[in-house]
Amino acid sequence: MKIIITLIGLCVAFSVAGQAKTGRLEVTQLTGDYYIYTTYRPLNGTPFPANGLYLVTEAGVVMIDTPWDTTQIQPLLELIKVKHNCNVLMCIATHSHDDRTGGLEYLRKKGVRTYTSSLTNEISKAKGNKLAEFLFDKDTVFTIANYSFQTYYGGPGHTKDNIVIWFEEDRILYGGCLVKSTDATDLGYLTDADLKAWPTTIRKIKQKVLRPSYIIPGHQGWGSNAALDHTLRLLDDKNKISAVEKR
Repeated sequence: MKIIITLIGLCVAFSVAGQAKTGRLEVTQLTGDYYIYTTYRPLNGTPFPANGLYLVTEAGVVMIDTPWDTTQIQPLLELIKVKHNCNVLMCIATHSHDDRTGGLEYLRKKGVRTYTSSLTNEISKAKGNKLAEFLFDKDTVFTIANYSFQTYYGGPGHTKDNIVIWFEEDRILYGGCLVKSTDATDLGYLTDADLKAWPTTIRKIKQKVLRPSYIIPGHQGWGSNAALDHTLRLLDDKNKISAVEKR
């Protein structure tokens, strides 16, 4: 499936030196027109980060995933407007948890085109989570102005529906919560995880995505492009422990 969105208008990108911080929001320029935004929620009494990505194009801003909740979205929209002199055009959520979908309804009301896979929509609807306006049934190439990127579903892992986004031209893999940061010491939230399928899914992504320059995990730091291999090591450790516990 291929989706092309054309919008008349020009977004002018202003440089962001280092990080721009607004309360619970941090924005860091990754490279060129790509920015990582990070929001926080308390975990065991300590603020815990969730990463999203946005891309500034000539047609508007493409957002991957939403902040945790609606209180964090408007500051992000305002920051984007001030920094880049343009609005968010569309948003794709990479799975059904609220650190990815929590802002979908708010964005839709702001006129942003919101997307998820049909599987994410099915799970979100069953759980009463926020829903996207538009759905895709299979891996989809989006072309927005001068950029193209692809959604890719390798299989279950962190959740049954988790997808990644591959910006092939710039070698950027947005892994979301399927991929663990090299800062992570464990696999995190596992209530909806498929620990048996997860390693196979990561290996499929490694075959699909060759030589990524950047890998963006759903949480914690993204300074290393070894996150896929680190995720496999964490899974191997976890599955070994599970095997011992079952004896």
